[in-house]
Amino acid sequence: MTHSGFPILAHGLGDTGWAWGLGVLGGIGEFSRAPWESVQRIPGGMVTARGAIALRDDPQAILVAHEALSRRPGHWQQGLSLCMDARHADLGEAHEVVTELGPDDQALRPRDQDAILFDMGLGFAHMRACVRTADPALLARLRAGCGRPLFDHGNPAGAAIVAASPHRVFLSALARIEVYQPIPPPDGRSPEGPHTHILPALLRSRRTHAATTHLPPGMVPVLEAFPPHPLSDLLGNAAPFNANRHGAFQSILQAHGSAAALTEKNGVIAALNARLPPHALGEPEGRETRAARRVALRQAIHSMPRNQVLAAWCAAWDKHEDEPAETMESVPGHG
Repeated sequence: MTHSGFPILAHGLGDTGWAWGLGVLGGIGEFSRAPWESVQRIPGGMVTARGAIALRDDPQAILVAHEALSRRPGHWQQGLSLCMDARHADLGEAHEVVTELGPDDQALRPRDQDAILFDMGLGFAHMRACVRTADPALLARLRAGCGRPLFDHGNPAGAAIVAASPHRVFLSALARIEVYQPIPPPDGRSPEGPHTHILPALLRSRRTHAATTHLPPGMVPVLEAFPPHPLSDLLGNAAPFNANRHGAFQSILQAHGSAAALTEKNGVIAALNARLPPHALGEPEGRETRAARRVALRQAIHSMPRNQVLAAWCAAWDKHEDEPAETMESVPGHG
């Protein structure tokens, strides 16, 4: 794992196949764009009619590439986390109640900079999940809900946000995602492109990221990036295996992945190439290396399908009774 991963993210901003996320488990703002969308370039990011994103570099940040098992049989997840030490990522007071922050003078479109920003009060020091509006009626209802948790029974702010669909703004020390699309009804689907998820049941876990994403101790993610997946299209639908996409992410993984996971994956690939029996490497130690072995085998089905011992390895090691409960598979192309 090395530093200097920002050029990879900057390159990804120019690729419509990439998706982006900023938030925590249960509260996330997501940005993606379609090939047909017009884009206004801004420093460190872009604005579309449906949302916006901006990011900046920092020498204290590191890029962590990771893979995990998917709930889909035979699939895997992949992604990148831009991380900082939690102390350096701290944005100040971690509001646990709806809080008015004032005009959003950092808004990515000049016309939004006089609108008022409200922290929804998710209570994390390294990120803020906000809404933004200049509508007088909505401002009155949001101000009436200030000082109370968003999910308190009877807090007018929660119902007002769902009904009015103001802009949602997710912030960290190094990134900002703005979502302009409406919030779907409770029984509706999230729209394609930029959207948000606020899920109280998952927020109660107080996790900064899914348990299947292994980050260095003391680090928190300030931005998530999801390069094109080799088995999914832009909308997350299954697609034929794309060897170029697979190779591109594996190159990033070799430079920015966990040493433990890489050692396990590389060992499995070497054993398959040597036609060794399934138990030649012994039992992997720990959740991360067990997942890395299974991911390596799922990938080998596509990258080396004629391997003579692969079927035996998959039968021995890639069982499906313990698939992960925590994922970020709502993100397009994540797996």
